[in-house]
Amino acid sequence: MATPDFVLELRRHIGTTALPLVGATAVVLRGDRILLGRRHDNGALTPITGIVEPGEEPADAAVRETLEEAGVVCRVERLAWVHQLPRVVYPHGDEVDYLDLVFRCAWVSGEPYPADGEMTKVGWYDLDDLPPLELPDMYRRIDHACTDGPARFEGGH
Repeated sequence: MATPDFVLELRRHIGTTALPLVGATAVVLRGDRILLGRRHDNGALTPITGIVEPGEEPADAAVRETLEEAGVVCRVERLAWVHQLPRVVYPHGDEVDYLDLVFRCAWVSGEPYPADGEMTKVGWYDLDDLPPLELPDMYRRIDHACTDGPARFEGGH
């Protein structure tokens, strides 16, 4: 997965110390199908995910990442879930605390393909017959995006 330039610049100053970042997950739906991709970095099958750039609206990040990673144009329909992921420690030692914003998105145009190399395969999958998703909270992200109602917020103790 390509690391954004702003993260590389921050890492020059803080090293591997835990860095808080905002992530966007785009659960892109086309009828009763969902867009999933197999990640190049770890081989996991997931919805489209990415990091929100400085000054970028999170919903715009979901749309941008979908186009960049899968060659698909989508539009955000609603915010579905706000949650803090457990700290991620990458093999090279960088630590990241992601606040993830999950968006339900609707397909607008384009047929999926691994556009920028972050995915090795992308395609449409039946929501009623999802293949195994290796990362544990991906089913919850999809479920919250597919369920109508207000966005779900975790925490707030």
